Formats: sequence, C-alpha cells, structure tokens
Amino acid sequence: MAFDAALAACLVALGLATMSAEVRASLDTADEVPDLHPVGVTAVALLLSYTLPVALRRRTPVVAFCCVVTGVCVAYGTHYPAEVGSVSALVVLYTVGVLLERAQAVTLLGLALAAYVVVTLVDGVADTFWTSFLSAGIYVAAWALGRSIRYRRAYTAELESRAQRLESEREADLRATLAEERSRIARELHDVVAHSLSVMTVQAAAAQRTVDRDVARSKEAMAAVESTGRAALGEMRRIVGVLREEGQTTAELAPSPGMADLPALVGQVREAGLAVDVDLCDPPLHVPAGVDLTVYRIVQEALTNTLKHAGPAAAVVRVACEPGAICVAVEDSGRGAAAVAAPPGTRSGHGLVGMQERVALYGGSLRVGPRAGGGYAVHARIPVDAVAP
Repeated sequence: MAFDAALAACLVALGLATMSAEVRASLDTADEVPDLHPVGVTAVALLLSYTLPVALRRRTPVVAFCCVVTGVCVAYGTHYPAEVGSVSALVVLYTVGVLLERAQAVTLLGLALAAYVVVTLVDGVADTFWTSFLSAGIYVAAWALGRSIRYRRAYTAELESRAQRLESEREADLRATLAEERSRIARELHDVVAHSLSVMTVQAAAAQRTVDRDVARSKEAMAAVESTGRAALGEMRRIVGVLREEGQTTAELAPSPGMADLPALVGQVREAGLAVDVDLCDPPLHVPAGVDLTVYRIVQEALTNTLKHAGPAAAVVRVACEPGAICVAVEDSGRGAAAVAAPPGTRSGHGLVGMQERVALYGGSLRVGPRAGGGYAVHARIPVDAVAP
C-alpha cells in the first residue's frame, strides 16, 4: 500500500531527525534517569525494526504488531532512543482494532499493555502513576478508535447488503408478477383469437362453397365473418387497453363475459355450422366474477376445439349449478379417438393448459379426453362455496 509505505518512510525520517535530540535530552536530565546510548548502527537498526513494519500493517497486521512492539520494547529496555516507537505502536494498535476479529484484537491489546508495564518497570523512568495511566489510556484509545471504525464499516456494509437483497427480492417479485401477467394475457388472447378465427374460417369456407349457387347464404356467411371479426377486435382492444392505461379502473372497462353470455356464444358457433344442444342453469346470484369467466372460457375453448378438430359432428353443452359447485360438460360426436392419436399440438396446447390453470385456481377438477362411444368430452367442476361472498 502506497500510503503505508509513505507513513513508514515518514516515521523513519522523524526517528532519524529526533534521535540526537533524545540523547542530548537524556544527558541533561537528573541522575536517576538512565542515559541513552549515542546514535549508532544499533540505534538505527532498532529504529528500522519498529518503523518499517508499519508499511505492512494492512497486509499482515499481526506480524506488523509483533515487530513494532518487540522493537520498541528492546529499544526502551536497552536504553536506545525510541520516542518514535510510541507513534508506531499507536498506528499498529489502531490497525489491529480495525482489521482483526474481537478476540484476536483484545488479545493483542492485552499483550501491548503488558509490554508497556514491563518496559516501564525495566526502563526505570520515574513516571508517576497518573502519567503511566494516561500513556496507557492513549494506547487503548487508539485501539478503541479502530474498533469503532470497524463496527461502523460493518454496519454500513450490512445496510448495503440488506438494500441489495431487498432490491433483488423486489426485482424477483416484479419478474414473477410480470410473468404471471403475461401468462394471463396470453390465455385471454388465445381464448379470444382462437375461437373467433375458428368461427371466421368455417364461415369463410361456407361462403366460398355457396357463392356460386346460393348468393344469399354466402352473404350471410360473410356477414357472420364480419360480425365475429368485429367482436374479436373489440375484445382484443379491451385486453390491450388494460395494458396501456395503467390508471384505468375496472369500472371503466367492458365487463368480462360470463355464464349469461353462453347463449350468444352457442348461437355464434351454430352460425359456423356446428349443431349444438344446450342445457344451461340459471347463473347463481353470487357467483364470483372469476368463476363466471372460467365457465365461459371452458365452454368457448371446448366448442372451438370441436370446430377445429372434430370434423362433421354435433355437440352438447351442459352447465349445472349444484350446491357449492358449478359443473360444466361439453361433449361432441366427432373424431374423438382419432383426434387423440393426432400429432401433439393438434388437440391440445395453450387452450387445454389455460383450462387446467383456470379450474385449478379455484380448487376445481378437469377431465378431458375421448369418449368411449366416440367423440371428445370436457368435464369440469368448479367449487363456488369457498369463494362466494
């Protein structure tokens, strides 16, 4: 570290500059104070022993501490100039307080104080009790300052780590919310687009087949295509509007379809050429909006699949309102077994997954598969007692 190297160089220069003054001062004092040895090779070597290790105080704090304390003790004990050694000791004690764990830092502080007591007794300097106590207090204060800075740094690091964890959790929650919302929107768009396009395709094909021999019927078919397309566009605008207008309330949006809209849905499918028999119960007064929409989407998806895959067939739609549950059954007389044997993706996909997710959301059950006598069947049971107000 450049700063530590510069600090060590300054301590060496300061020690060299003050050595001679220390020796002269010891010669001028009273006889009870031992005279210091003159400046020589030994004095300079001892000076380097307790100043140069300061350059390593951050890299190896324990080694630096041991070298400085040992050098200072030897210099004081053998009566060589060592005033700068007190400054080096303060620096390494501060470093010990900052960098080391509490047990190790306390141990080294105890060793430093013990060494100070021993040096004071061996040196023979007639310091008063309070002078010695004040000197020891200065060393403890340097160590305590280091501990205080260590705790402050640890506290700041913990705050930063906590802030990063909270930010990571917030981003994870946001990603999960966005993924869930994308999944919901994908299901809604699939339900709208798949059904409408299936009806439009059937009507357009019927118009093409009858355009030469029955112009009136062909026009009716194309009018149905137009009507279905407009309805699909309106539904898509409603869904996209929720994405664009964040401040828009539910009351400002068009209501979601429900059980009350099933007759219109069946009529639309009949216009596309599929014979459908219906047996619908009256919607309960307090059916939750989500359950109401789920029933509609199940019937819509089942009839759409019948239009797309069953071929010439008829369908039966039954919605029964039982105590505590709504049961939905959609059965067709088309190519049930053949459809199941078809390549993956022709009879299932987003629609089946969407039905399963919608039913599972309310703790219901869904059974989808070929009928024993031919055709395909969708049966769902959705509890309403646990969610009804």
